[in-house]
Amino acid sequence: MKYSILFAVTSALSIPGLTVMAQADEVICQTPPAPVVSLNFGSRYTDESVSRSDIDEESNAAVNAALAPIEQFLRDLSSTANKITAGGADQAAQADCVIEQLNVWAEADAFSDLGTITANFAIGARLAGFAMVYRQVAPYSSDFAARSAIEDWLGRRASQQMSFWEEDATAGAKTGNLRAWATLAINLAGEIREDPVALRWSAWSMTYLQCQALEDGSLPQEMRRGKYALHYQLHAIAPMVLTTRLLEDQGFSILGVCDNALDRIVEYALNDLADGSASEAYSGKQQSYFDGTEDLRSFELAWIEAYLTLSPNSELDAFAETYRPLRHSKLGGDQALLWNNAI
Repeated sequence: MKYSILFAVTSALSIPGLTVMAQADEVICQTPPAPVVSLNFGSRYTDESVSRSDIDEESNAAVNAALAPIEQFLRDLSSTANKITAGGADQAAQADCVIEQLNVWAEADAFSDLGTITANFAIGARLAGFAMVYRQVAPYSSDFAARSAIEDWLGRRASQQMSFWEEDATAGAKTGNLRAWATLAINLAGEIREDPVALRWSAWSMTYLQCQALEDGSLPQEMRRGKYALHYQLHAIAPMVLTTRLLEDQGFSILGVCDNALDRIVEYALNDLADGSASEAYSGKQQSYFDGTEDLRSFELAWIEAYLTLSPNSELDAFAETYRPLRHSKLGGDQALLWNNAI
């Protein structure tokens, strides 16, 4: 199995509150949260919202509640995985703990019962997060039976997602950010399991998504999202960048497709962060970062570290410094740790 991430050797101390804690040279492996097998929530948006930008507060709260235990588990796992990646005396024990915890969810066949189309839409990003955690810790774990079970679970979920996006997803979603996140998850499962079908599907899917970009780099599906157009362009960029970066290592390069679409997509978003005017022109709405709805958060730019390995740029590097450290649990945590000097 190939792992392209470089493992920097630094000292790392576990801290209370994380999934794995070191006490007197002993790793105490806590019980993971109960596996989430079924998800049946509806949309975050009102039924009347054609642009999918008008949030239904009650439905949004229900979605957040359903996803909350998954999100917390991912945050804890990615923090521990980063400590393992960074080095330390208890790497093997910590890795075995993470594998043990992941295996509980694998044996329960987590996410196997997705009762709504919205649940299918949401699960790709979470699967990507679990796969990024596994990718970091597996080389240090000697629990081969658990690793095999986890890999089989990731493979089942990847196959389920490929079928969903080919057969059941709505036409608009098939060109948008949710498919991009599912594509990242499928790519990672393909790498972990050395599955050429998943890898080739991810290369095709990511090419298809990047080729949706208009000449100015805007993504039409995201520009339909009202005041969240720029928000969702950024949300799409993260899996686009990481999948493209991974495909380079895997021998399925798509770099430069459709007249350097990825560069145009990134440039459009970064330029529009000045005032949101370009996205406003498409969507007809002042953008959420400029109307008081939300502030730009550092995790929304976490993809920059991987992007700089594809397209070095001193100005972008300097821009990113304002937001560093760049971390995103669904991208594996600390992006500088994972991608700096990766080529």
